Amino acid sequence: MSEETQPQYNIAIIGAGPRGTSVIERLAKLAIKVPELATMVRVTVFDPYRPGSGHVWSPKQSPHFLMNTPASFPTVAPERVVTEPGLSFQQFVDNHGDGHPLDEREAATLRNTRRGTYPPRAIYGCYLEHVYDSCVQVLDAHPNIVVNYVPAEVIAVRPQGIGYQLEYEVSGPANHGTEQVTVDTVVLALGHQSSELNPWQKQLQRAAEQAEAIYLPPAVPADVDYSNFHAGEPALLRGMGLNFFDAMAELTLGRGGIFKEVSDQPGQRFEYIASGQEPQLIAASRRGTPYWGKPVVDEFIPAEISLRFFHAEDLIIKVVEARRSNPEAALSFSRHIWPQLHRDILWAYYSQCASIEAANTIEDPTAFLVGVEDILEAEHHEGNQVWLSELRTYIEQFPHLSWLDIPSLARPFDQIGFGSHEEYQQTVREYLAGNARHSAGGLSDPLSRAIMTMNAGRMVIKDLVTKGILDEQSRIEEVQAHFEPLVEGLSSGPPLERIEQLLALSRASLVHFIGPEPEFGFNDLSGKFTASSPWVDTDVYEAKVLCEAMMPANRVLQNNTALITQLLAEKVARAHTWRNAEGERMTGSGFDVVGEPYRLINGEGLAHRGVFVLGLQLSSAQWGTAIAAQAGDTTDPAAQTLRDAEQIVIEIARMAGVNLEELLAGSAK
Repeated sequence: MSEETQPQYNIAIIGAGPRGTSVIERLAKLAIKVPELATMVRVTVFDPYRPGSGHVWSPKQSPHFLMNTPASFPTVAPERVVTEPGLSFQQFVDNHGDGHPLDEREAATLRNTRRGTYPPRAIYGCYLEHVYDSCVQVLDAHPNIVVNYVPAEVIAVRPQGIGYQLEYEVSGPANHGTEQVTVDTVVLALGHQSSELNPWQKQLQRAAEQAEAIYLPPAVPADVDYSNFHAGEPALLRGMGLNFFDAMAELTLGRGGIFKEVSDQPGQRFEYIASGQEPQLIAASRRGTPYWGKPVVDEFIPAEISLRFFHAEDLIIKVVEARRSNPEAALSFSRHIWPQLHRDILWAYYSQCASIEAANTIEDPTAFLVGVEDILEAEHHEGNQVWLSELRTYIEQFPHLSWLDIPSLARPFDQIGFGSHEEYQQTVREYLAGNARHSAGGLSDPLSRAIMTMNAGRMVIKDLVTKGILDEQSRIEEVQAHFEPLVEGLSSGPPLERIEQLLALSRASLVHFIGPEPEFGFNDLSGKFTASSPWVDTDVYEAKVLCEAMMPANRVLQNNTALITQLLAEKVARAHTWRNAEGERMTGSGFDVVGEPYRLINGEGLAHRGVFVLGLQLSSAQWGTAIAAQAGDTTDPAAQTLRDAEQIVIEIARMAGVNLEELLAGSAK
């Protein structure tokens, strides 16, 4: 059958960053498993940025921007035989780039990348481009698959017959206005999108414009114009997560400064040698401290970390059985999950306390652990918290052990006042030095073990949310409002090296901390932004520059791109909604979707046959959607992003008439 007479199936992938690249990788796997198709499959990839790395992961970005997961964790492809396309990231590292063109700096960085290191995001971008390019080569070699990349922004998707019409604007000087194409299936792999500012941010932005001050809104770090930060002048940064550490590195290392290694003692590792080009950074976050620096371990969740009380399988069975009589039955985080996970965290902490030298003050460590275990394993009514006070009373019998108040870790300075600027700076430095000591201890440190155990629990909770067995109100009001700030602040922080660098900058008086619960404003008389903390008795800070050190809001109703605006305005899509216990209709953050693979639901509540959603816009169906998936089998809950891409490709193959028996035989590998 000639190409002209062969049935055709047209696929549009909108977004060619990590998620879109995972779809291309799974399509390449299909091409290998099914060497001949009865249908001619045409794949068109749309992205204004280079496919593979996309917007966020460009290899051209600053080498000072580091990943926040160790090299052993992230990937857009499962591990496999190295002769196949689309290696895992660790395999890409181990094979020295596998022939991907690298400049001298990139090659040197790759050689120094090991399992427990945190490479630059630019290196991961090289990996993503390698996966995309090698998989496209496989697809191009297939007699029945054609791939076309269009450097364009898609501005509209509209149903047309049994398919969809896309409108797009080609990037670059060859832009000939809006163009159109009709396809059978659309994959929305949009990634981070720009968003409207909230009312208070808009007010600050307007005030800055009138006074010729500089307001830098939430943005991808590589998009921030750091030339707005002038040498020696103060600049306010709101947020002390990963974007803050990117800015800190770019405004010090990127300005010619040097972190000289002067000690092997945690918390004292670096002395900062200034170039004279650095601004004065004045940093603030609600908790008053930055994210906790990660423990020094090779794996994201080491094999030594286990959950012995939090049994997800038992909870799933419980819900399935309950739904036989009550279809609305679901888990509550505070009743069913946290009491179990809390036990695991405390067991990890105190069992490690009993095994280290400092615990030799315990006369009989074995007997001590038996006592802890008896309290944790005692039977109580569901949701009962009596065991917690019993354990605390028990721990008080051992004066050399302190009680681990886990919720308070999210608020280290809660209700504490500080009499001066210097008192607060010194307190934060002591806190950061403590972070360095604990994190440097890795698996041998009790607090690090507890934090890693909590992170292991987070990965299980993500899976429970995806399976739809957690009550939505509990997820919003308990998991996302309370547990997420706790676990994110302790488990999603920077490499420990960044904490050591921050300490050096604080000692050099180039970074100043404002204090908890900061209040921002604008002084019309001086034409400067203001910032202060009600918990620190010092002068109000003023600066001509305010940088929102955070990503744009991940809420589809707040996203202001042409495509998302069109989808919602024309009711091609709608935001997810849910009802609280009072029956009120509440709006979620992501698109309304159904099933797995996730099909987009339109404004009338009907699912599209051929529009699939992948990635950040699934935030109402998944909790903590991430760009990186763990390397390994796609049946692993930590590899959810790989599984999402695989399910989309399997469904597209079915719709295109591909023999699924051969495809499914090779899935999850």
